[in-house]
This record gives sequence, C-alpha cells and structure tokens, in this order.
Amino acid sequence: MRILAMGDFHGKFQKKWERLIKKEKIGLVVSVGDFKPFSMKKLFFEKIYKKNQDKELWDFIGRKKFKELHLKDMRAAESVLRKMQRLEVPVFTVFGNNDWSKWPEAIDEQFFVKEGKKRWKWPYQDFFTPLVKKYSNIHDINYSYKRLGDYVLIGGGPSSFPGRVKSKNYKKLKSKLDKLFREFSKQNRKGKVIFISHNVPYNTKLDLITDKKSHKKARGKHYGSKLVRRIIEKYQPALHIGGHIHERQGKSKLGKTLCINTGGAHDGEAAIIKIEDNGKIGVRFIK
Repeated sequence: MRILAMGDFHGKFQKKWERLIKKEKIGLVVSVGDFKPFSMKKLFFEKIYKKNQDKELWDFIGRKKFKELHLKDMRAAESVLRKMQRLEVPVFTVFGNNDWSKWPEAIDEQFFVKEGKKRWKWPYQDFFTPLVKKYSNIHDINYSYKRLGDYVLIGGGPSSFPGRVKSKNYKKLKSKLDKLFREFSKQNRKGKVIFISHNVPYNTKLDLITDKKSHKKARGKHYGSKLVRRIIEKYQPALHIGGHIHERQGKSKLGKTLCINTGGAHDGEAAIIKIEDNGKIGVRFIK
C-alpha cells in the first residue's frame, strides 16, 4: 500500500501532487484536513488569542465583513476539493479546525463563549460536511472508519489545541473513538489499523511550536491533542497520521505507534508512506 498523506491546504492544491501520485504509483490519499484558509488569522491573534477570548472576530470587523471573508475562504476550500475530486485515486479525509463542521473541539463551549452572551448562530453552522458530500471521490471519515482490504482507517476529527480532558466534549469524542477501536480490536492487534486526525499527539517533537513568527504566547509550547495522545497510548495502532503544526513535519514513536506530521501542503509538504505486506512502514517526506 502506497499512501500520499497530506493536509493543511489552506486554499491551495499544487499541480505537483497530481504528477507525484502518478510517478510514485500512489494508491490512496489520506488528508488531515484544513482545506479552508483563514484570511482573518492575523486579526485573530492580534485581537482575540491573547486578551479577548470572550469576544469573536465579528465583534471587531462586523458581521457583514466577517460573512464576506468567511464565504471567500469557503470558495477557496472548495477549489481544493474540486481538484482532489479529479485525482485518479480515492481521498479519505478528516476535517481541520478551519473546516467549520459539526465536530467540536475536545473542550466545552463555555471556554469560547462568555456566559450569558447572545451567540450569533450563522457561523456555527455545519458548513463542511454537506460540502464534502458533493464530491464522490472524497470520503469523510470523521469519527468513522473505512475498510481497505485487511486495513482499517479510523478517523478522529478537528483539533487546534490540547483540549480539556474533563470536558463533556472530550468525553463524548473519546467515547466515539473507544467504540471504533474496540470494534476493530482484532485488526489492531494485527497492526492493521491506521489512525488519522487533524492534530498530532500532545507533548511530542511533532507538536512543539518554535517558529519565531508564531505568537509569543504559544512559542515554546506543545499544541498537539491530548485526546489523540491518549487514544494512541491506549490502543497503540500501527500508524498515526496528523498535521496542524506546520513547522514540525517529521515522524516520532509513541510506544509502538509510528506518528507522522505531514507538514503543510500549502507549502509543498507531504509524506509518502509505503506499507509492505509484512507490515513494515517506510516514510519519505516531501518538502
């Protein structure tokens, strides 16, 4: 099995990926999401991330402007989906934190919304699930699975930061993953389960933020997912594929599990994974 693992497209799908799929005889693409760009990223970090976590972006730019920018980002995301639809191999994907969908973070809503504040409902729609359904070659495996011969792909979902293990959302999402791993325990014991999520496991070399361009509040900290880490530690799948932390493309072992950060496809980064018949896994990173 030859897999092209990629994610964090942020509105761009380079022509070289089509050529690479043919040249490397890729059998499938595994995507960790973030199809959508975040054109308001600078504003978010300037206004909200550090000091105004009880506010929303539209509190600063207005609802009309926010809606305009968000829909523009959605059009860019769909342009990526259209190009992936034309690929000669199937695509299996989870969603990223930028791909606004029905899947929550592993943290409760109260963390984001000040108690008693009236919420504008429009931005909290499930934008992405119905969008992906339009494309028959792109398969949504968020908190679901797909059988590929002897192998099973188990999908996690969006995650932008570690989360809170005592929150209701964390427990709800962990329960879904526990159920999937129990269902395919036989395949997992044989090393035939591949776990996919947007974010990488917490507190590894794959999630440490060191980029000098990153926000100083996050620099030097680990921003992987605690949920992903605990699932890997508990079930030890043969392989985990994640992304989100663009600067940390690479691989690391967590127990018996080989963990991969694909890097950012928008920067021309991805990983080619070759799984031999005997279960041996080889990885080559595209930079």
